[in-house]
Amino acid sequence: MTTTPPLKVSLIGAPSDAGASLLGSAMGPDALRVAQLGPALAALGLDVLDTGNLSGPVNPRGPRDPQAAGLRNLPEAIFWTQAVHDAVWAQFQAGRMPIMLGGDHHLAAGSISAVARHARAQGKKLRVLWLDAHSDINTPDTSPSGNIHGIPVANLLGFGPHELISMSGETPAIKPESMRYVGIRSVDEHEKRMIRQMGIQAFDMRAIDELGMREAMHRVLDGLDDDTHLHVSFDADFLDPEIAPGTGTRVRGGATYREAQLCMEMIADTGRMTSLDVVEVNPALDIRNQTAELVVDLVESLFGKSTLINR
Repeated sequence: MTTTPPLKVSLIGAPSDAGASLLGSAMGPDALRVAQLGPALAALGLDVLDTGNLSGPVNPRGPRDPQAAGLRNLPEAIFWTQAVHDAVWAQFQAGRMPIMLGGDHHLAAGSISAVARHARAQGKKLRVLWLDAHSDINTPDTSPSGNIHGIPVANLLGFGPHELISMSGETPAIKPESMRYVGIRSVDEHEKRMIRQMGIQAFDMRAIDELGMREAMHRVLDGLDDDTHLHVSFDADFLDPEIAPGTGTRVRGGATYREAQLCMEMIADTGRMTSLDVVEVNPALDIRNQTAELVVDLVESLFGKSTLINR
């Protein structure tokens, strides 16, 4: 009798809030550890390696810089995204599944650049699920705040400073047809036009209200096959702030606990998730670490935890 070796996953802490206006998400990786993320995954039978936290510059909380296309903290953001890219790529090279623990969502420009590079090297298609209240597809020219956590999708699609768009070895790192938005409900006017013009498939909260999470996820996951690398980028503000107050850019009307559980369980049912971001957990804004604990609960579901034995 042969047994399947356990899935090897690596936790990569990226304690940076350089892309955000509010401090605190830099403490997110350790809040997730306090909530027992590693032991919870090990209890599911995974081979868990915690690589610790990456090191880098702190958030200087600088003003918008006209020399940096009106963005805040651009040098720091470039450092962190490159560090994340390199760390995620190293875990792929070691035959392990990377789980990037943010930090704010600007870090996904680094992790997904490495994911795109890996998918190309494996000859696979890429599917990115962006679970978020925000579309994060502003460009430096259109960003109303200058906060870099509002532009990572644009970076991945080839818009923005050279250092942020070229990490994967190709520009753009991903194609619009690779993206799927789930749960967005705070989208700027320019972002609305970008999503429409680029033909990105988006299921905002109205679509989820009308279709239900089950049907929305059926459509999001349609077409996945063995030649697809599935990446999930999970922002804590995907969840309704009534259940997840510990995040920096709260927007009312997000996914309920049951909607979020169904979303994660349906992703797990595909058996094809091969990389993950968990970002924007901000314990400075939380209540007794409840958001980190909820996020750990949902990540367990992403890896197959269920009420009954799955088919």
